[in-house]
Amino acid sequence: KDVFVHISAVERAGMRGLDEGQAIAYDLETDQRSGKVSAANLRSA
Repeated sequence: KDVFVHISAVERAGMRGLDEGQAIAYDLETDQRSGKVSAANLRSA
């Protein structure tokens, strides 16, 4: 399943970027204002 990942979440994880198909583990977070779901707490899988 595709999940939106904001660049700030990538940077907070200490990563420079993500490659297509790269496996990562993450938590899902819902934005309180927009209700949109995105990946948070990224880590290498």
